[in-house]
Amino acid sequence: MSENKKPTALIIIFGATGDLAKRKLFPSIYRLFRKDKIDKFAVIGVARRSLTNEQFQENVKESVLTFGNGEEDVEEFISHFHYHSHDVSSSESYSQLKVLAESIDNQYSLEGNRIFYLAMAPEFFGTIAEQVKAQGLTDTAGYKRLVIEKPFGHSFETAQQLNEQLRTAFREDEIYRIDHYLGKEMVQNIEVIRFSNALFEPLWNNRYISNIQVTSSEVLGVEERGRYYETSGALRDMVQNHLMQMVALLAMEPPISLTTEEIRSEKVRALRSLRPMAVNDVDNYFVRGQYGAGQLNGEDVPGYREEHNVDPESNTETFVAGKLMIDNFRWAGVPFYIRTGKRMDKKSTQIVVQFKDIPMNLYYRTEENLTPNLLVIHIQPEEGITLQLNAKKAGTTANTTPVKLAVSNEGIDKMNTPEAYEKLIFDSMRGDATNFTHWDEVALSWKFTDIISEAWETKKEPSFPNYPAGSAGPKAADDLLAQDGHKWWSTDI
Repeated sequence: MSENKKPTALIIIFGATGDLAKRKLFPSIYRLFRKDKIDKFAVIGVARRSLTNEQFQENVKESVLTFGNGEEDVEEFISHFHYHSHDVSSSESYSQLKVLAESIDNQYSLEGNRIFYLAMAPEFFGTIAEQVKAQGLTDTAGYKRLVIEKPFGHSFETAQQLNEQLRTAFREDEIYRIDHYLGKEMVQNIEVIRFSNALFEPLWNNRYISNIQVTSSEVLGVEERGRYYETSGALRDMVQNHLMQMVALLAMEPPISLTTEEIRSEKVRALRSLRPMAVNDVDNYFVRGQYGAGQLNGEDVPGYREEHNVDPESNTETFVAGKLMIDNFRWAGVPFYIRTGKRMDKKSTQIVVQFKDIPMNLYYRTEENLTPNLLVIHIQPEEGITLQLNAKKAGTTANTTPVKLAVSNEGIDKMNTPEAYEKLIFDSMRGDATNFTHWDEVALSWKFTDIISEAWETKKEPSFPNYPAGSAGPKAADDLLAQDGHKWWSTDI
């Protein structure tokens, strides 16, 4: 597609009365509309609830006013929205949806371009894909694309079964598996930082890098998601997708071009290089945690086992820390540490690249060692980059002090930074799948995490809960790094 041509599409959102549509999808489409990135578009909201078009449009309006940061042109915007009350398992309901889609396609001159966005329970993904194919909704003159939310399966085996179902209706290049972390501006900046700076790319290897740390911590507990979380845990909810994707971006070789195919190919190569583990090896590389009662902002909060819809004897992990080894020429011997947890002391997603110490320490601090050079990529809540160096401390001594060179989007253009879903929806309309996950990436991630799941599900963890809410996680996570002579870095811009 030409860079100057605005994409055109009929977006059919299954699960249009749900929380994701209300908080993310409608506001993101509105921002694209307000920025004049789309004009010829329409949306059909699909859900079980009986609503009129007018009621649905009012819901969209409320969503935009609450979460979309704007009031301009709202009436014109919601006029593009239509509603279809739908039974997912009824062939007749899909036939009615087809008639509506064809009518709206003609009304807005959408060229037969259709995006099927599945924003609902994953057990319906396969059924919907098969039915839209069987009832002719994919028989269109334009493109057809399936946008699918996580979780993509519950294991490699279930993911493979789901993929085979989807592939009966859509080709691989028509399936857009969302990982909203890949829509975040600073995650996309990883490639730019690496491949456009002579300061970093020559050093991006085991000769100069000591270790790389990826942290994603939340202060929230499971809230109302207890039933889902009991079958997921932090491993499936965060590690298998978000953290593995960031590791792949950090570890991949430079692609020969910035095309979707080449970038994905290098990410797959990086994931294929992960050191395999046997079930008996898992405890040497991974630790798990579960939060107990504690305090946040001076208020008492319950432990995980006291949360709604959670087993009082739950063995589900709310925290994971691990060491990944990538056995290839570039990264041999460099540990990639990952950690994620709920009810932590602060909300933060960041990447820390720790460079090796210089061979001979000519300078010293009172702590005897120089602080290592760190490159920190801050993903949320603030976005930015920090480079930590050593400089001479003021005065007559030769002591050093760490200094930070920082760039933050907070005060520059954060208000204009595209929200992740806004960019991903726009990319799906443009046919750019770079920031969506390919089946090969999903399969390799599941095969890796399935070994950890097997080890943990067959053995009850007697120490749960093993970290209080509002803390930095269990001590075992610190010990994991300490045995290699490292520590977790937590730095702010």
